[in-house]
Amino acid sequence: MKGKRAPAKSARFFNAHQGTNSVKIFSNFIAMSKVKSAFFCQNCGHEAPKWLGKCPACSEWNTFVEEKIEKKVPQTVAFSSTASKSIPKTIQNISTDEGMRMALVDQELTRVLGGGLVLGSLILFGGEPGIGKSTLMLQLAIKNKNVKVLYVSGEESEQQIKIRADRVGIENDTCFILSETHLQQVFRHAEDIQPNILIIDSIQTLYSSDIESTPGSVSQVKECTAQLLRYAKTTNVPVFLIGHITKEGSLAGPKVLEHMVDCVLQFEGDRQHVYRLLRAVKNRFGSTNELGIYEMVGGGLREVIDPTDILIHHKDSALSGIALAATMEGMRPLMIEVQALVSTAAYGTPQRSSTGFDAKRLNMLLAVMEKRCGFKLAAKDVFLNITGGIKVVDPAMDLAVVAAVLSSNTDLSLDSKTALAAEVGLSGEIRPVSRVEQRIAEAQKLGFERIIISKYCKGIVPKNFSIKVIMCGKMEEVVKALFA
Repeated sequence: MKGKRAPAKSARFFNAHQGTNSVKIFSNFIAMSKVKSAFFCQNCGHEAPKWLGKCPACSEWNTFVEEKIEKKVPQTVAFSSTASKSIPKTIQNISTDEGMRMALVDQELTRVLGGGLVLGSLILFGGEPGIGKSTLMLQLAIKNKNVKVLYVSGEESEQQIKIRADRVGIENDTCFILSETHLQQVFRHAEDIQPNILIIDSIQTLYSSDIESTPGSVSQVKECTAQLLRYAKTTNVPVFLIGHITKEGSLAGPKVLEHMVDCVLQFEGDRQHVYRLLRAVKNRFGSTNELGIYEMVGGGLREVIDPTDILIHHKDSALSGIALAATMEGMRPLMIEVQALVSTAAYGTPQRSSTGFDAKRLNMLLAVMEKRCGFKLAAKDVFLNITGGIKVVDPAMDLAVVAAVLSSNTDLSLDSKTALAAEVGLSGEIRPVSRVEQRIAEAQKLGFERIIISKYCKGIVPKNFSIKVIMCGKMEEVVKALFA
């Protein structure tokens, strides 16, 4: 009719479906139209109502992705029936005993974790593709006898895991393999098996039916990690989460993921070399300075109990540009070989290259040597290498770096039975470092005859050691002791 407005689309839809079912259909129509989505930063997890080029929280560019935020009614998880209710307790009534840590066969992993696997802990394990993350976790599952382990893989089938397990060697008869990506199904199987350790490979492949988004998204990773955290704390079962890393080398997913877990382990190494390093980036139950060393062999990852054999090369003749440093990785003393090459610059600008050592610190030490000691290195190329493919941040490496550079510059070899452990200051003074006694004891145990340290180290009595302890205060004294 003229003068009357046509009914709205939703009203026409409602009028066309009168009756009992029409109300239900109209409700579903309205619910479908209210499905919301939001944009999440893949780096830090920041939520925004629209797409942003730059994240206001972490200042990263082009990291926002769109995800649905509609949630289903939370389902009752499998472990909720066995979970005990939490009640407040006074701190005096909370008991701790030695049974809170689980002993592992892998001594390197035990050292990095701080003395054993803490019950109820959530551990995030990251590393580059192909570095050996899944192999190390599979060895943890099949090497610890009489420990019931549930290994959940969302990337490999049971047959593929069995082939790798046969190559490594199966020693645990109570290791269960599950190829599953649905988190609720994982919890149901965990309730039936009641494992002592749960391993998830990987967290980016899991998805929860409580979240309407794809596996690996920010929402799914956060929700799955939160449910696994509740499972670990309520059942007292330690959980390992294998995580992917980005092209920058950081763990993939929101940064809040690292805050949720109890321990973050980083597996490092060059795939062109056979040695792998295990470090703790975060550890609520131990030190983050410990280091675990593995060797990749045909039968899996082998623990390197004595790293001196791989870090120090035994030479038939004396060579210049090589110095030996007594360093510390947490509570573990290491003897590391430093190699330097100094040559005349072929181009106008000299090159400064460092592998395994901070390049800025190398430039600082070269400036100290030229300013304080009178060595002309400004027009020469300097190349530095730490053997074994490891990275060292111990300031006690300074004196060994200086000695290696001076040895290569003068083409005079250093005594292979001399170790060095001291920091070099900007004024050319030799500064003390921590845990000097342990460094001296390690050098003495390995057969070194001399060790050069700072004379400002307190409480060090040279006559208490069978090794000769040379204490220097300036660079001139070090040069005299090395090249006299």
